[in-house]
Amino acid sequence: MTCLPSSTQKKLGLVIDLDTCVGCHGCVTACKGWNTQNYGVPLSDLDPPYGADPQGTFLNRVFSYEVQPEGKAAQTVHFPKSCLHCEDAPCVTVCPPTGASYKREEDGIVLVNEDRCIGCGLCAWSCAYGARELDRDAGGVMKKCTLCVDRIYNENLPEEDRVPACVRTCPPAGARHFGDLGDPNSDVSKLVAERGGFDLMPEQGTKPVNKYLPPRPPKDEMEVPALKPVATEAKGFLGGWLDKALEKI
Repeated sequence: MTCLPSSTQKKLGLVIDLDTCVGCHGCVTACKGWNTQNYGVPLSDLDPPYGADPQGTFLNRVFSYEVQPEGKAAQTVHFPKSCLHCEDAPCVTVCPPTGASYKREEDGIVLVNEDRCIGCGLCAWSCAYGARELDRDAGGVMKKCTLCVDRIYNENLPEEDRVPACVRTCPPAGARHFGDLGDPNSDVSKLVAERGGFDLMPEQGTKPVNKYLPPRPPKDEMEVPALKPVATEAKGFLGGWLDKALEKI
C-alpha cells in the first residue's frame, strides 16, 4: 500500500465561507473548465453541458440545504464540497503499490497519478466525503480536486491568477479562500481562528486541511431605523399650492 509522508512543509488548502456562499455554481463551472482543458485527462460529459439532463465528472459540487434551528427562521445554506486534502488521507493508504494516489511532501496536496491508476476504486470507497469520481468514459481514471496545482505554481500566469480556478472565479462576496493552513500567521489561518472555522466530519479522524466557516444565524426581525419627516410644513410655491388644492377635495 502507498504511504503518507511523515510531515509536510505546507498545508495548502481552501477555506469556504458558508455565510457568504450564494450557490451560484461559478466555482463548479470554473473547475470543470480548467480541469477539462489543462491538467490530466479531460473531465467527461455524458450529456451535452447545456442539455436537459447534463451529467458527467465534476471535481467540485455545490449542495443546497434548507435548515431551521429550533425557534429560528429557516435559511438556505449552500455547501460546496471537493477533496479536503486530508493530513491522514485513507485514499492514499489504501491505494495499491502502484502509488497512483499520493500526498505531496512539499505542500500537502493529494493527487492522482493518472498513468498509474488502474481504476480499482478503493480510494473512492475509503473517502468519507465522496470527493472522488471514477471517470469511466475517460478510460476508468480516478479524478479529484488538484487545488489547480498547474495554476498555483505557474509563473507564466499573473500573480493574482496563481490560485485555484474556483477561488479566482468566486464572486466579490469572497466565499472561497486559498492559502497555507499550516502557517498560523497566514491570512487563511487567521480567518479560521476569527470565525471559528471547523473540520468536516472530524469524527472520521482524517484531519482535513480544508476548513469551513459557519453561517451566521438569521435575524428574526430586521431593524429598520425610524424615519423623521423632512419638513413639518409645506414651503415654496408648489408645496403651498398643492396643500390648498388637496384641502378642497
